[in-house]
Amino acid sequence: MNKSVAARISALSLSMLLFVGCATTSVAPTSSPAQLAAIALLEQGKPREAAQQLEAQAALARGAAKSLLLADAAFAWHEAGDNARARMLIPQVQSRQLSGATQQRYNLMLAELALDEKQPAVALQALSGAADQLPALLQARWYLARAQALETSGNAFNAAAERARAGALLNGTARSDNQRAITRLLAGMDDATLSSRTAALPAGDPLYNHAGRALIARGLPLPRPFDRDAAWQLDTGKRPPAEADGYRPPAKMAVLLPLSGNMATAAASVRDGLLAGYYAENRRRPQVDFIDTHGTAAGANAAYDRAVASGVDFVVGPLGREEVDALFHRELQVPLLALNRGKDTPPAGSAAFSLAPEDDGIMAAEYLLSRERGNVLVIASNDDAGRRASNAFKERFAERGGKVAASINVGDAPGDIGAQLRQVNGADAVFLAVKGNQARALAPQLALAGLSAVSRVGTSQLTNNTGKAEEDTALDGIVYPSEAWTTRDVAGLPAASSVAGTLATARGGAARLFAFGFDAWKITAYLEKMANSTSGGLLGATGSLHLDGFGNVLRTPAWSTFSGGRPTSIGDGR
Repeated sequence: MNKSVAARISALSLSMLLFVGCATTSVAPTSSPAQLAAIALLEQGKPREAAQQLEAQAALARGAAKSLLLADAAFAWHEAGDNARARMLIPQVQSRQLSGATQQRYNLMLAELALDEKQPAVALQALSGAADQLPALLQARWYLARAQALETSGNAFNAAAERARAGALLNGTARSDNQRAITRLLAGMDDATLSSRTAALPAGDPLYNHAGRALIARGLPLPRPFDRDAAWQLDTGKRPPAEADGYRPPAKMAVLLPLSGNMATAAASVRDGLLAGYYAENRRRPQVDFIDTHGTAAGANAAYDRAVASGVDFVVGPLGREEVDALFHRELQVPLLALNRGKDTPPAGSAAFSLAPEDDGIMAAEYLLSRERGNVLVIASNDDAGRRASNAFKERFAERGGKVAASINVGDAPGDIGAQLRQVNGADAVFLAVKGNQARALAPQLALAGLSAVSRVGTSQLTNNTGKAEEDTALDGIVYPSEAWTTRDVAGLPAASSVAGTLATARGGAARLFAFGFDAWKITAYLEKMANSTSGGLLGATGSLHLDGFGNVLRTPAWSTFSGGRPTSIGDGR
């Protein structure tokens, strides 16, 4: 080896080459009380003190004992953020003299240092063994380091698999961020590869539920039902066996809704939709109690406690996001179907169903990707729904290889954005996260910019502030996700136009919440079937409904467009 090549080999790389070349290992001596005390400092979040004590002990030790102490000292310096000091100790460590937790900590450190030096192959070699003697947090780091190395090496699916193993050991924000990373990795795969790799996963593999969710989002079939734990066996001893079609409602049910306060109007539509489904059913029905949450987290907690005390075996609600978060972060004695999305996934045995703006954005991205649109102009309103839908769209579209040509935000009364539109180059589609009145103001400007002939997809908000055909002709050709109830017959519900004529809570924009309430009842009655299904989704008023492996109800909508200023169904849009 010439000097120039040798100079490029770092101390870490040299240590790892020695590590790889060791074919035998010897059993390290038992850790001394002093060493155990230093490791305890490390576990207490005092890595610098631990490193100093371990180095001092190593200065007095010989042979395998010295290597053990130096390896732990290097790891402790790494934890303290002093990687320079850690690298200085590495050449003094005889890797084959290590064993147990010390060896696994040392290998984790080598891998993380290798990743810092952009050496994924070295990192993978260091992590080729087990992490079974490490505490949960370090095991999670082990899997995440493997995931980073695999992703850097171009192996997205296996990187996602390692992240899925880490997910069970993470909590809070770290777990949510990890789930988003898994979604990103899977989103970059083509349909055929995703399908075949998912089908090859063994039962119980932690990646399967993530991959299955990705398949459903693309309208692809599941190779087998989602993996579920014992918490999804809903038989509490109170319910009779399921009917032939899977109908098995609770014995006694409570519905938690903000029947007073700022959300009372929305809650009334959800309540009436649920009751419409309830009374349309001629078979056994549960006793149902409606309990007011007052739209607050404290009110939701109190309402849940009241429901449990009354002897219910299932709870529907609450409706507000803060209310849902309050219940998701406590121990639930009785499972529930939350009517909104929480910050975290539902607790085991419970589920969440929502009409979140993020879902509209994701569905629009998949719609355009399925039509090979790859360069999209995003126009979004400045309100909460517009921001959430557009952010979700841009994230999913980019994950799947699409490009956002430009992003424009508009107010309630959009002004002249012609100059911004003229700067957009090569857009083959437009995503409109705006209400109907905003879209009417934008449509002529899109036409003047030559963007009226490209694919235009909106969100469900597009129907807000519409209803006059002579004005809404400006919206002709814009596709948007709609409720199945407005496009086809739904068992147990009269036609949408008929119900709207008699119920104010099912009229105009409220129809969507009415359909949502109807589906909440239907999910409750068929939740066990959905949890164990091997076939397609449950046909509901808001779309085709699937229950993923994490307790989230996924919705495949119907699709509609405006024609002659009137909403017109285009079926499933595929």
